[in-house]
Amino acid sequence: MEYKRYCKALKLEADTQLIEEYKKVHALGAAWPEITQGMRDIGITDMEIYIVGTQLFMIMDTVADFDHDAAMKILATKPRQSEWEAYVSRFQKTSADASADEKWQLMERIYKLGL
Repeated sequence: MEYKRYCKALKLEADTQLIEEYKKVHALGAAWPEITQGMRDIGITDMEIYIVGTQLFMIMDTVADFDHDAAMKILATKPRQSEWEAYVSRFQKTSADASADEKWQLMERIYKLGL
């Protein structure tokens, strides 16, 4: 199956308690169902978030014909999306009114091992 992969980065506030709360909010089954459904609706097929210190790293796999910019605009209009962004902003080094696309910075791939 063909797909596209995007990697993104975001910084959290340097507060151990907030970081632990952020992890709980993102534990399996803890994210709001409207949020995960909205991601699926726009063509995100899989997503993982990793953390080291205050740095988050997201791997996002999508359908092959995914248009990142258009999809992020649509995602911002999905049910409860702006509410979710405001809710998680307290953990992040960002503002409460920033969209997911404004928070998560696309990373440039500079190396790939493979054929």
